[in-house]
Formats: sequence, C-alpha cells, structure tokens
Amino acid sequence: MLLNINHVTEYSYDEPVQFSLQRLRLTPVDSSGQTVRDWTVSIEGAKSEVAYVDQYENHVRLVSVEGEQNTVRLTATGTVETRDTDGIFGPASPDIPLWLFLRPTPLTVAEEPIRELVERLEGDSELARLHDLMAIMDKTMTFKPGSTSVATTAAEALENKAGVCQDYAHIVIACARAMKVPARYISGYLFMEDMPNQTASHAWAECYLEGLGWVGFDAANKVCPDERYVRVASGLDYKDAAPVSGMTIGGGRETLEVRLKVAGQSQSQSQS
Repeated sequence: MLLNINHVTEYSYDEPVQFSLQRLRLTPVDSSGQTVRDWTVSIEGAKSEVAYVDQYENHVRLVSVEGEQNTVRLTATGTVETRDTDGIFGPASPDIPLWLFLRPTPLTVAEEPIRELVERLEGDSELARLHDLMAIMDKTMTFKPGSTSVATTAAEALENKAGVCQDYAHIVIACARAMKVPARYISGYLFMEDMPNQTASHAWAECYLEGLGWVGFDAANKVCPDERYVRVASGLDYKDAAPVSGMTIGGGRETLEVRLKVAGQSQSQSQS
C-alpha cells in the first residue's frame, strides 16, 4: 500500500518566544515493513541546527528559535510504501542491547494494577499471553481522548480504565517488562479509511519474542500492525519517541494545533 502523509504541527504564542530548542522525530526510515518513497520536513519560524541518529536509531533534527517569534510551524510530508508483515518488525539491532528494553521508566513502572493484570494473562507462550493482554484491554478499557496527559503512567491509565493510544502502549510495555519480555514504544502513523483527517499521530508497542524478533501490538485497536501503519520512532516510552519535544523560554500562553492527513491507495491503483 502507498500511504501519503501530511503532518502539520503549529505552535502559537501570545507573547514573543525568547528562546526555544525542540527535537523533531518526524522522519520514517526503511524497514522490513516499509520503504520511504519521498519525505521532507519543512520548518517555519525556527532554524534547523543539526540532524543526527539517536541511541534508538531514530532520525532526529534539532531546531531553535531566538528573538521575537510568535508562531512555529513544522510540516512533515511524504509517501511511504508499506507491506503487511503480520506485525513482525524483525531482528534486534546489534548496536542496542535487549536488556535496555527491560528497564522500567517512570511512565511504565509495574505497579500493583500492572502486576495484577499480568497474573491474569493466559496462554502457553509469551505471544499468546500478549494477545490475551490485548483482548482483556479491549474489554475493560475505553479509548477516551482528554482522559489522560503525557504524564499519566501505565498503572494510572489501567486503574482508570481509560486512555489514548499512548496509554495503551505504555500498559503493554509495562506488562511485557513485568513478564521479562523486552518492550519498546513506537510512534508513527495509522491509515484509517473512514478518518483521513486526524488530530494526532499514533502509537503502539513492540515486544521482543525469541524466534520472531520485534513484534508490534496495537492494543488500542486490538491488532498487530499491518500495511496501514507507518513506523517513525522508538524508545523506552513516549518521551523517547515523541514527534516533537523540547523546551521554550518566554512566549506566554502556548497554543498547539496538529493537522494530520493520512491517505492510502493500493499498489494496483498507483500503477493504473
């Protein structure tokens, strides 16, 4: 499938920004499940400082604002060819030890609600138990925008039985690590045929299973990622893979607007 993506992130301030430094993780890379046909990131109201590959092999760009600036607009756009790999991303990178992904973070600590959920999981393999985890979450949790924030922990979202894709991913990660299964957070895009215009990017989890490698689990939709998904960045949790993160001095009240359009077409359509 060919997915055409246009992702606009716009920050507006009621007072001029004195200084801002932001990390952009907005560039997908080729993998077993996707080939980037073309991709550009344009920056308005800020200056590109440096681009690099971070410790999780994400493509990162640093941008800064100095002086009087009331608006910063970041636009990521391009076309990605995707393939259905049954949710399997593939082998671990030789440069990143798997034990790193067993380490809990403040957002993914296995507190009591997480440990209790893990004890309920059924299945004769780690893969089966992770699928059971998605099934339980599908029955017990409600996808509810605005019910959580970027600071909400996996245990808090699970206890409240509500959250968004970020929270679902954190719960899967916390449970997997409690099972001694390496797990990581993935940010990216999801093509939804009935909703081409979206207000946020997507997130899911990947768990490392012997014999399969990294396997994706999108508990918010109770599926393993297929050709509708574009993978952009990864990390231990949301903070490592957020599309935009950083700090701002001055600017007064900040208003954030995200406009995202993901349009898809089959390969046969693109060749006709």
